[in-house]
Amino acid sequence: MIPDYQTLMRPVLECASTSEARISDVVAQLADKFALTPDEREALLPSGKQTTFANRVHWAKSYLKQAGLVEITRRGYFSITDRGREALAEKGVTIDNAYLDRFADFKSFKARVSDAEALASPKADISQEQTTPDETLRRAHSLITSALSAELLDRVRRSPPAFFERLIVELLIAMGYGGTSAEAGRAIGQSGDDGVDGVIDQDPLGVDQIYVQAKRYGDGNNIGAGAIRDFYGALSLKKAHKGIFVTTSSFSAPAVETARGLGSRIVLIDGLQLTKLMIRYNVGCRDEDVLHLKKIDEDFFEV
Repeated sequence: MIPDYQTLMRPVLECASTSEARISDVVAQLADKFALTPDEREALLPSGKQTTFANRVHWAKSYLKQAGLVEITRRGYFSITDRGREALAEKGVTIDNAYLDRFADFKSFKARVSDAEALASPKADISQEQTTPDETLRRAHSLITSALSAELLDRVRRSPPAFFERLIVELLIAMGYGGTSAEAGRAIGQSGDDGVDGVIDQDPLGVDQIYVQAKRYGDGNNIGAGAIRDFYGALSLKKAHKGIFVTTSSFSAPAVETARGLGSRIVLIDGLQLTKLMIRYNVGCRDEDVLHLKKIDEDFFEV
């Protein structure tokens, strides 16, 4: 029997207890550990693109990461954190969603899921849930999107500053600013840029431009009102009418109030909003699978 992803959490953590672990190797090791049959090892998800077991191992690792027990070191690799070592040291304790819920990072991750019930009863039998199939499907989509958002934000925070500035310009182009021209936007990000990191044409002809300030900060290092006032001053020097201030962290309440006092001149985009836009416009992510929901065509059956 293929174990569920929560059962896999402690074994996944143990695989990284001594050194950096490669996720594909972990899948193979745990398949042996749980003595999976050839059919169980090869069983595929309905999409046919990944085995069920590998998918559950990846989800176990993803949840451990959201709780801060492991960290991504490079593509396809992860390692245990001090918090993860402390968790392993608790002998006889089951590491599952209920255990992870003691950590603020994991609670924050759950809060980003639009329907918290997607994590509230992870072991509940679906037949006992008082939800329709449509609701179940949408909760699952919300959970997957939230996990992707968290991973995107982590990758962006670990990217070089120049890459982050280019990402913002590419996102704005994907959103339709400047038409389809790759030259409609450019990252500046150098000394002498007067507090501006990028500029993008608001229209295909470049009649009006939007200036961008991008701050790649960690969680908790919020943008204050002073930074908003400085950016406002930079826009004035450029004789610009509009600006976008993007950060991978958040904005303090005074910063939001300061921007609001300037009318629509400065738009604020925090880390959560940034990843939502990246997902919506397929920047830094791509479609993996598409599900088509069918229903009766009543017009077809009208006589």
